[in-house]
Amino acid sequence: MVVAVVGVCASGKTTLVKKLQALGIEAYNVAQEHSGIKKLWQRKTPDVLVMLDANLQTIQKRRAVAWGEDRLVIQRERLLDAKQHADLFIQTDTLSQEDVVQAVLNFIQEESSSWQRSR
Repeated sequence: MVVAVVGVCASGKTTLVKKLQALGIEAYNVAQEHSGIKKLWQRKTPDVLVMLDANLQTIQKRRAVAWGEDRLVIQRERLLDAKQHADLFIQTDTLSQEDVVQAVLNFIQEESSSWQRSR
């Protein structure tokens, strides 16, 4: 199963991808928030599309950013197509890294079970 991860800056994409890869899951980060290509996330045709989001206060705690809410609005606009097609949306503000990983693992397990039952 291939997992693509999109989201606003400092929402936890890189951390999630590294943790999933360490567990043997093929995962990659899509820098969709920096691209005007609406369907950039589709390029590798992932099996699962995960979208992460965070509010500006959380982002500023995680990383020193020199931008404000206006840039976050632009990033979310760029991510709109991915959000509409996401299999799983996670608001990461109040979650630990482990909580986010577990949410994705739970989703993957449910999807795998559902797929096996339909065979």
